[in-house]
Amino acid sequence: MSDEPQPQPPGRQPGEQPGKGWAPRTPRTAAATTRPERTGWRRLLPTWRMLLGGLLIAAAIVIGGFFLGYHLVQIPAANALATQQANVYLYADGSVLARDGEVNRENVTLSQISEDARHAVLAAEDRDFYTESAIDPQAMVRGAWNTLTGKGRQSGSTITQQYVKNYYLRQEQTVTRKVKEFFIAIKLDRNQSKDQILEGYLNTSFFGRGAYGIQSAAHAYYGIDASELDAARAAYLAALVNAPSQYDVITHPENRDTVENRWNYVLDGMVDEGWLTPTERARLTFPTPQRTTVSTSLSGQRGYIVNIVRNQLVQNDIVDENTLDAGGYRITTTLQKDKQDAFVDAVNDKLMDRLDKKNREVDTYVRAGGASIDVKTGKIVALYNGIDYVKQYTPNATRRDFQTGSSFKPFVFTAAVENGSRTRDGHPITPNTLYDGTSERPVQGWPGDRYAPENEDHRDYGDITVREATDKSVNAVYAQMAVDVGPDKVRQTAIDLGLSKDTPSLSDAGPSIALGVATASVLDMAKAYATLANHGKHGDYTMIEKVTQNGRTIDLPDRHTRQAVTRQAADTTTSVLRGVVESGTATAAQTAGRPAAGKTGTAEEDTAAWFAGYTPDLATVVAVMGQDPVTAGHKPLYGAMGLPRINGGGAPAEIWGQYTHEALKDVPVTPFTLRLQPGAWKTQPPPGDSSTAPSSPSTPNSDGSGSGEAPAEQPTGQDTAEQPQEQTDGTTTGGNTGTDDGTTTGDTDDTDEGDANGDDSPVPDGLPGSLIQNSRWH
Repeated sequence: MSDEPQPQPPGRQPGEQPGKGWAPRTPRTAAATTRPERTGWRRLLPTWRMLLGGLLIAAAIVIGGFFLGYHLVQIPAANALATQQANVYLYADGSVLARDGEVNRENVTLSQISEDARHAVLAAEDRDFYTESAIDPQAMVRGAWNTLTGKGRQSGSTITQQYVKNYYLRQEQTVTRKVKEFFIAIKLDRNQSKDQILEGYLNTSFFGRGAYGIQSAAHAYYGIDASELDAARAAYLAALVNAPSQYDVITHPENRDTVENRWNYVLDGMVDEGWLTPTERARLTFPTPQRTTVSTSLSGQRGYIVNIVRNQLVQNDIVDENTLDAGGYRITTTLQKDKQDAFVDAVNDKLMDRLDKKNREVDTYVRAGGASIDVKTGKIVALYNGIDYVKQYTPNATRRDFQTGSSFKPFVFTAAVENGSRTRDGHPITPNTLYDGTSERPVQGWPGDRYAPENEDHRDYGDITVREATDKSVNAVYAQMAVDVGPDKVRQTAIDLGLSKDTPSLSDAGPSIALGVATASVLDMAKAYATLANHGKHGDYTMIEKVTQNGRTIDLPDRHTRQAVTRQAADTTTSVLRGVVESGTATAAQTAGRPAAGKTGTAEEDTAAWFAGYTPDLATVVAVMGQDPVTAGHKPLYGAMGLPRINGGGAPAEIWGQYTHEALKDVPVTPFTLRLQPGAWKTQPPPGDSSTAPSSPSTPNSDGSGSGEAPAEQPTGQDTAEQPQEQTDGTTTGGNTGTDDGTTTGDTDDTDEGDANGDDSPVPDGLPGSLIQNSRWH
């Protein structure tokens, strides 16, 4: 046996003895130690390790991306469109007059939206709004699937997400916008209450007809506030959100069945959620929206009014212009819709409908302006500014570029009484003071250049009373009276009554001030005549009643009243102006059907014709103006309406009469009550006559004819200077007693400084008119 080591069996260590059960190992091959290699399609499948690793990586990315997005995406400022609102202008009764601004939206609080409206929108858009989170992944997936499968484009967004899109983002359909919407919605849900989000959503949603927000939609479709929406109307508006343009059954009647199905879906949802009982649901019928609601655009009179109100707000420092431009204000005016409509109708009936612009060039020049003021309250109740704001932009009620003509003359007489003025012969100026009415008579006592105004048609009147000179609008008399009073005093009286101190041509007119060379606005003239009607008391006339913004009331300036001129001066002027309506140049105004006082006027070269008048209740001024529509230059109105000329007693007085009759149709007819200056009924002797006996130049002649003026007032008794009394034309007089004939006697309880001397004389019976107790405000 060899000494060399013997080979050991595989798996056996050196020295190890073979034991029981032992067997030699079989050597491993490469095939035995390697996993079988996959072939064919199996090679394309990931292993479970790959799947698990991929899921973990994806989860890490999603979670990391969520936290990254949550921290990177911030709640932005609202987009410009979402914050824009209209300013809403209202009539005195609360009905909408107009809206301005590029976006028709009026934000309201949730409490100003009916409960039915809130529930209807929730039933249509997000029934689980108050219980769900800001996002609904299942709804988003469902919406995407329905969109992809052709069941209609559905976003699957919650109300919170829709609000985010409306208020913070744009409307484009992009992945970036959807991602931002997702994160902002989550953050917003943490920062705001559900009520706040719902309120914002209802104020920013688009409902069609140019209406953003449910308040504007309620007006656009039904002419009511959102607070007045019932379940049926609310369900229709809620249905609109899904397709605002296509679901308007007026413009798209072919979609009526689809819309009614959507409407029923909303109501059924309200029943399912317990917001509407099945019995209530069964009674509801489809509420077809109005075909046309009251226009709230700036056409017609609305645009003029909006601009005038805006100017008043800014000029009186109530709201600054930039803040007003931002919108959101609710402005209640003093304008009364029935009177506003009556004014427009009167202008159309008596003027615009009589024009023939195709065949008469002068008719294309015709413009009209008007203003009406409640005498008792000082509120502007109606304005007429032009045929249409979108056609003629200049507001004719407030422009100051047309002469007032003879409608200014009453201010001269008021100034005479107010200042106790006398003629050059030393006689007090009263209604029956005699003046020389010769046409082109040079004015006496004026230190300036020679001034000799002509009367209309160059007519000479000779000696004539102030009353008759007023009835016939005699220029020669009033130019002389202006010098007797003093142009500066006349000017101040006009300003005290209501004209602006900045009125063009008011400060340097001299004797011509009496003929109305000043270019006051129609509205200014209405204020002045309202002061006369209010017995000399001047109020802070206004057309703004209330201003609010988002429910917050804006303070308005305090309103005051003051005795601009004595009551004697105002009332004596009224007694003179009554004759102008009864038998003078303004008899057309009698169609008002009630006691009235007023004055006509014509501008130089007949470029404007005026009538300014009042009843005890209402002061109204109407002017017809001539303006070239191309050059804007002033034009004479000769031949307009096919007439030789237009004067104040024509169309202006006719418009005034029709408007006043309609505006006061529900107001009892009451006469004036006047307290006149001493000796107002006496006729002064002619110049150079020392006689002091009263005379009556208007007493009828033997043939029954008169001088053309109203009968001269005669005293009812002796001139009792010690005991002031009031003219009440047989209806009222001083004292607080009744009379056997059923008339009422009563003191007006008005003892202003004009009565301090106790020298009021009784005015005779037989003249229509009465006093309405003055309304005082502070």
